[in-house]
Amino acid sequence: MKYNTLGRTGISVSEICLGTMTWGSQNSEAEAFAQMDYAVENGVNFFDTAELYPTTPLSPETYTLTEKIIGNWFAKTGKRKDVVLATKVAGAGRSYIREGRPITGQTVIEAVDASLTRLQTDYIDLFQIHWPNRGHYHFRQVWTYDPSTQDRQAAIDGMLEKLEALDVCVKAGKIRAIGLSNETTWGTQKFISLAESRGLPRVATVQNEYNLLYRTHDLDMAELSHHEEVGLLAYSPLAGGILSGKYLDGQKPAGSRASINGDIGGRLKPMQEPATRAYVDIARNHGLDPSQMALAFCLTRPFMASVIIGATSMEQLKIDIGSADITLSEDVLREIAKVHRMYPMAI
Repeated sequence: MKYNTLGRTGISVSEICLGTMTWGSQNSEAEAFAQMDYAVENGVNFFDTAELYPTTPLSPETYTLTEKIIGNWFAKTGKRKDVVLATKVAGAGRSYIREGRPITGQTVIEAVDASLTRLQTDYIDLFQIHWPNRGHYHFRQVWTYDPSTQDRQAAIDGMLEKLEALDVCVKAGKIRAIGLSNETTWGTQKFISLAESRGLPRVATVQNEYNLLYRTHDLDMAELSHHEEVGLLAYSPLAGGILSGKYLDGQKPAGSRASINGDIGGRLKPMQEPATRAYVDIARNHGLDPSQMALAFCLTRPFMASVIIGATSMEQLKIDIGSADITLSEDVLREIAKVHRMYPMAI
């Protein structure tokens, strides 16, 4: 297992991060405990969660259960110091989370304290803004994204308010570093500029979707990652399981994410099938597991801080963590590049 530093924080994390969004719905507490045990035993020191989780499906009944499960594991094992722990404050839109209100400075402080209690810890290593108040193009919203409707000063004022609240939490020892999620280049740079000009916490990471079918981070976000030392935490590196090939030809295996969340948040559409089939064929032609090839590709990207995996079975977890031991040949990388030119954004 290789390790990377989160931004300029000095915090070292495994290049594979254990995602948790199925714990409490698709996975029981016992299954989650087994996943955490296995991950730590195999060099993973980075867990990512959120107050919103689990998401399979989202519901007011299961909201916060994932954090509670992780807290119970810490209490049982005493391994809090072995884990770099990341969580997130939810944004607007869910009526059962702070009546669906946008994130404010006070929201940040309240969310940090609530997460600390559920996680049974006195500090969070990386605290992230789950999505911006002003809107964004993630979660398949690219088709309706229109930043011309945004109020620039309101957006900046909101960012500053959040940074000031995060600064309070950092100074209190409740969080060590901050990150963004589902952000844009302008949003990330503005957070950085505000922090640097006012002596507030600097963004260390951005957690955005990245996979063979969806590579927007290769563009202007890659430039920002390089110059500003803001690493990508890639979520959905298997496009919700699509890149394993298990959904080809209309299949929806029982218990799979697609059997619960339908089109996997808009990803499982006919337009992705030719690209998915091409990537799966590359893997099989070279004797590779399709999931491991997809994850190993993400690990080759120079802006990658860590790749967030998610599994509902130990078999899947072992395959995913095993991707850290895969080195893709130049032939495989050339074939991947050729498919990407044919299908630059398939989802």
